[in-house]
This record gives sequence, C-alpha cells and structure tokens, in this order.
Amino acid sequence: MLSLEGFIDLPEHKGRGAFDHAAVHTASGRCYVAHTANDAIDVIDLVARKYVGSIPGLPAVAGALVAESPDFVFTSNRGEDTVGIFSPTTEAHVQKVGVGAKPNGLAYDPAKQRLLAANIGDPAAPGSPTVSLVDVAACTRIADLPVAGATRWTVYDSAAGVFHVNISNPPQIVVVDSAHAKIQRIVDIPHTGPHGLDIDVARRRLYCACDAGVFVELDADTGGELAAEKIAGKPDVVFFNVALGRLYVAIGDPGVIEVFDVNPFRRREMVATEAGAHTLAFDASRNIVGAFLPETHRMAVYVDRK
Repeated sequence: MLSLEGFIDLPEHKGRGAFDHAAVHTASGRCYVAHTANDAIDVIDLVARKYVGSIPGLPAVAGALVAESPDFVFTSNRGEDTVGIFSPTTEAHVQKVGVGAKPNGLAYDPAKQRLLAANIGDPAAPGSPTVSLVDVAACTRIADLPVAGATRWTVYDSAAGVFHVNISNPPQIVVVDSAHAKIQRIVDIPHTGPHGLDIDVARRRLYCACDAGVFVELDADTGGELAAEKIAGKPDVVFFNVALGRLYVAIGDPGVIEVFDVNPFRRREMVATEAGAHTLAFDASRNIVGAFLPETHRMAVYVDRK
C-alpha cells in the first residue's frame, strides 16, 4: 500500500506549465524533475527529503531520464529542439544535441550508448513527428525516423535490443531497432491515445496507459493485447516496480495514482493526490513514489510497503 510520508517544497512556477517527467538516480537518491514552467530541472534529495537546487537553461523542458553505470541524466528540451546530457556529479555542465521538433519521451540503450528522443513534431508541419537517435559518446545525432503521428513516451527493451515508442494518433507502438537505427515493426493499439508506457523485460510484457481511460497489458514481442482495465481518466506517466510486481499510473484529472499488480494484471488501490498532478517519480531502491503537485509546488512522497 502507498503510505504518504510527507511533502517536499519546490520552486514556484515562473511561467506557463508546471512539472513533467522525472527520473531518479538510485545510487545518490537524487530525483530530477522537469520543471517546464521554469525552463529548468529541479533536483531533489530523496534521502534527506529536501530540494537542493535547479539546473536552468533548458527551454520548455519536458522530461528527464537517468542512466546508471555509466551515469547520465538526459533532458528533452522542447523549446529549442535539443536533448541535454550531463553527469549527476557535474550537474552544472550540460551538453546539448539537436534532435527533431519538440522532443518529449526519452529512452536509452546503455550497451550501445544510444539515446532515443521521441519528437512530438509541429502540428503546422506535416511529417514532422519523428524519433531521433543520438550517439551519446560522440554527442551527435545519427538518425531521424519519421513516424505517423505525435509521440508520447518510450522505453528501451534490453532483451530485444529495441525501443518501444507510443504514438498518440493513429494509436500505435513503433518498435525501433537500436543497432540498425530503423523501424522494425508497427503495432496498432485498439484504444485512443497511447500515453504512459513501461516494460517488464523478464516477463515480456508492455504496459500502456491510454487517453481512452484504459490501461493495457501487451505481449512485448508480438504487441498482442493480453488484458485491459479501466482507469479513472487520461493518464500520463507509468512506472513499473520490478521488486514488488506493481505499476503506478498518474492521472491528473481527477488527481490520483492508480496502483496495479502485474501477476495477475489488476487494480490494487487508488490514491488521491492533487488536481493536475499528472506526473510521478519512482525510486526503485527505496520503493518511493513521488507525485508532483502543480497547485502547491510540492512533491508528495509515498512509500510502497509490502
């Protein structure tokens, strides 16, 4: 069960927007959250339970992704069509690489040091939704692959060596071969607006939360639908807790976290957060789930207990 442990105050919003995708560096216990309204990444110490500072200069930052061993933090900077790359130990120095229009979701292949940026595109520019592949070691873009519509989130599948990328409309998951930088296959999703996405690599399951108010379990190798459950509204981020076999889905309206078991796939509980709280962070080593509360500029800290 999710137990509320307290709140961490964060900077107030300076502009339009609020918080977006977040990620945790488990070795240090630091959480990096996109503070879109401030063109910055806010840094939170989950061990000390406090805000420690912000990394500015990231226009309309939409997401953060953490890789460990080697350590990287990646950001998708929607306002300037770049991704940011920095080390948790040298947060002041951010290397930027140009990608496609309005990057959003991020996923990383550590074996090949390849970052995928899922680019929403410009609605006024037909054909602009793409995925970009970046060679992180060389800090260069190596490929742009067109997709059929605006992208949402993406995950890397280490067992298959592919990226799974959610496409909002038409509802699809595009599977991208990391080694050959090409689209391997396209999976049609029978529900409107695939959005949040995570993967159970060992059991070969994808978990896709859709704007239609449906949470879907898919076969990661074939894309076949295995189960579907209703959720409270339009979702955003999804995180999978491998150790506990649980999933966390953030829904901004009405402002809840829905918790699901994976074996079997079914709802476990629903926890109220705050209106507009559409994004989460997850610390796998401490079983911490953080909900970002846009109206009160805080992070609500929950611990999932067996």
